Amino acid sequence: MFSLISGKRVRRPGSRALIAQVLEEFARGEIGVGRTPPTAEEEEALAGGIHAALFGVGRLQPLLDDPDVENIDINGCDRVFVSYADGQELMREPVADSDEELIELIQVLAAYSGLSSRPFDTANPQLDLRLPDGSRLSAVMDVTVRPAVSIRRSRLGKVFLSDLVGNGTVTPEIGRFLSAAVAARKNIMISGSTNAGKTTLLRALANEIPPHERLITVERALELGLDQFAELHPNVVAFEQRLPNSEGQGEISMAELVRRSLRMNPSRVIVGEVLGDEIVTMLNAMTQGNDGSLSTIHANSSMEVFNRIATYALQAAERLPIEATHMLIAGAIDFVVFIEKRNDYAKGGRLRRFVSSVREVAGVDGRVLSSEVFALAPDGRVLPNAPLSCMEELAHHGYDPGGWA
Repeated sequence: MFSLISGKRVRRPGSRALIAQVLEEFARGEIGVGRTPPTAEEEEALAGGIHAALFGVGRLQPLLDDPDVENIDINGCDRVFVSYADGQELMREPVADSDEELIELIQVLAAYSGLSSRPFDTANPQLDLRLPDGSRLSAVMDVTVRPAVSIRRSRLGKVFLSDLVGNGTVTPEIGRFLSAAVAARKNIMISGSTNAGKTTLLRALANEIPPHERLITVERALELGLDQFAELHPNVVAFEQRLPNSEGQGEISMAELVRRSLRMNPSRVIVGEVLGDEIVTMLNAMTQGNDGSLSTIHANSSMEVFNRIATYALQAAERLPIEATHMLIAGAIDFVVFIEKRNDYAKGGRLRRFVSSVREVAGVDGRVLSSEVFALAPDGRVLPNAPLSCMEELAHHGYDPGGWA
């Protein structure tokens, strides 16, 4: 790890000892001129602050170090709202002395996060990036009265389906089904609302992929981090969208990266999040022999995914009509998984995330035909709801359908 100090990169290992040495010399100097040196507690706080400023994200670092923090919303330097895993939402201390200092902090992060420097200024007032700990940062300026920042924590880096079964996100049967679906190279689209846990579920599914496969990931801002775990995925290429420079040149879009990924000998292509015209390229990729692809999309239900895809396709350069898009969906996507979040008032309002629907794409007849193979029952349980058309294939990959005896 490195940090930028006076225009130079400085190695992180041993930095704590160096900071302690500097503070010790400062204390001696204070004693030498007859002033009281910092106490042990003050010195520890100073050391932590200096380390965070040099190698972390300044006064944001304590919040990012707190394992109970889920989201951080900043509406100006002194309006900091923090959401915790237990459902609490509290206002916390300022993260900068001024809005200008907050903007400078974000600019430094933008310069050294991701694969290329990302501008954040009046000409480029929007920013999305991944922080060193895996958290997702989104920032805007000039289109709001004060700079605004939202940080969504990524508390589960190396996550497996067994972890999600253990915390109740996925039922044991859906966990077995998803594991078999990945092994059978089914194309899976994960859907849900903002902050529902789509990316975490995507990581868990990706970790079901055998290590000998070559993975290509395509993202707007690096977030999945599959290349960080070589023991799980030794052969990964991570693509990140490149924004245009101040002259409007040099942009490389998500759609272009998806097309490029097909020339890189992928076993599977994983698109971190579909938000626009890349959907047509991605669906075409899924129908060209790249089975086992994974992606996420925003939607309010598993059924709504098809309309959302059709809307994106209408906005793409190809201007696909709805009928053509539905044919493309039917040939490309095998399963849609819907993950939702709810406040569990039986447990004190704690936020609950869980897979509530799995829909199998069955074909097309003017519209996409599908059946909800797992659905939310009136009693709150997620149960098998319809037989799978590919049951024999999934059984070959270890799926034992306990719900359909």
